[in-house]
Amino acid sequence: MSGQQSTAASTSIVWFRDDLRLADNPALHAALERGGPVLCLFVLDEQSPGVRPLGGAAKWWLHHSLASLGERLRERGAQLVLRRGPAEKVVQQTVQDADASAIFWNRRYAGPEREIDTALKQELRARGVEVASFAASLLFEPWTVRTGAGTPYSVFTPFWRACQSLPAPREPLAEPTEIRGAKHRVASDALDDWRLLPHTPDWAGGLRETWQPGEPAARERLEQFLTNDLADYDRARDEPAAGATSLLSPRLRWGELSPHTVWHETLAVAEPAASTHRFLSELGWREFAWHTLFHSPDLANQNWRREFDAFPWPPLDEQALSAWQHGRTGVALVDAGMRELWHTGTMHNRVRMVVASLLTKNLLIDWRHGEQWFWDTLVDADAASNPFNWQWVAGSGADAAPYFRIFNPELQAKKFDPHGEYISRWTAGQLASAPIVDLRASRGAALNAYDVVKRSK
Repeated sequence: MSGQQSTAASTSIVWFRDDLRLADNPALHAALERGGPVLCLFVLDEQSPGVRPLGGAAKWWLHHSLASLGERLRERGAQLVLRRGPAEKVVQQTVQDADASAIFWNRRYAGPEREIDTALKQELRARGVEVASFAASLLFEPWTVRTGAGTPYSVFTPFWRACQSLPAPREPLAEPTEIRGAKHRVASDALDDWRLLPHTPDWAGGLRETWQPGEPAARERLEQFLTNDLADYDRARDEPAAGATSLLSPRLRWGELSPHTVWHETLAVAEPAASTHRFLSELGWREFAWHTLFHSPDLANQNWRREFDAFPWPPLDEQALSAWQHGRTGVALVDAGMRELWHTGTMHNRVRMVVASLLTKNLLIDWRHGEQWFWDTLVDADAASNPFNWQWVAGSGADAAPYFRIFNPELQAKKFDPHGEYISRWTAGQLASAPIVDLRASRGAALNAYDVVKRSK
C-alpha cells in the first residue's frame, strides 16, 4: 500500500490499550484530525514474550470497561474491533484486513510493551503505513525527567520538584461527538468469548457492588471527589473509615480518565492549597513509579536495591501466607484490609502499607508473594505502581522506607481508625482467636535478618 494514497479516503486505526476513553485521547484525536474512516482496535495480548497476563480482578474490570467503550463508540458511528493474540502479529493482520494506511496509539512504558511498539513501528513504516504514538497516560515522559548528572531520579521529592519545573501538563483534548467508521466491518471477537469474567465460582459480587467501570462513571467519580472530598483530603486521607480518598486509581490505571484531565480539573477547584497540593503529589507518586519502571523494567521480579538480593528470606510458610491472603492473621487492621481487598478489589492506601509491612517484616515472606497476590486481586494493579509500592514497603525499592520502619498494625489502628469503624466494617467481629505472629519478637527477627543485607554492602 502506498504511503502517498489520499488520506481522505483511507482508513486509520486507533489502537486502544490502557486508554479506554474518548475524552483526551491523543491517538483518537490524531486519527480524526487526519480525516477518513476510523477503525478502533483493542488487542488482548497474553502471549507476547514478557507481557504479564492480567490478574482476575483486572480482567473483570477490563471486560466491563471494554463493553462501555464499545457502546460509546457505536453511538458515535465507529466499531470497536476485539482481537486476541500476540500484539505484533494481530495488529499487522488488522492493518491488512482494514486496508488501513495509518495507525495511531498512545505510548506504553513497560519494557515488553515498548519492544512490541518499536518493532511494529519499524515493520509498518516499511510497508508504507503512517504510524504515530502520543503521550497520554503520564503527565511527564520518563526520559524528560533527569538529574543534573543525566541519570534517573531515585528519590521522590527532587523528582517531583524537577517535574514541576518542566512545562505544565498540556490541556486535555475534547471528547469527539462523531466518529466516521470504516465502510466495511472487520471481523471481531465477541467480548463474552474472552471469558474475562469469573464463572465457577463467581467471586465478583463485591466488585459489582462497589464499581461501575467505564468512562462515564469515571467522570462522575472525579466530579464527586472534587466537589465533596478534596477539601478534606489532606486531613482525612490517612483515615480508612473517612471515605476521603479519590477512588480514581482504577480509572487512571485503565485510562478511563487521563492524568491531564485530573490535573487541570483539580487545579480549577478552589479548595485549600494543602489538600490540592497533597492530592496532586499523589499523581506525582504514580509518575515516579512509572519513571522507575521505565528505567528498571524488571521491577516486579528483581530488587531495585540489589543489595537486598542478600536478604535471608526463610523457607516460605504457606500457612502464614494463606492466612494473610484471606484475612485470617488475627491482626485486626490487617485482616480488615485483606477482606476489603477481596470484596472490593481495592484497599485504602494506609492499610496497604500496613498489610505489606506485616507480610514482609513480621512474617518474613518475600515481597514478591504479596505483589503477586495484589496483582491478582486489585482492580487498579498496574505494571509500575504495584511492584514499586511493594518494594517501597519492603525496603528494597526506590526512595524506600528504611527497612527498620516496621508498621505496628495495632498502633496504626489506634491512630488512624481510633473508633474501630473500618475494622468493624470489614471484620464484623470475626477475627482469628489470636495473632499468628508476635509483633515484637518478629520485629526483632526482621532487624536481625536485615543485618545480613547491611553486611553485604
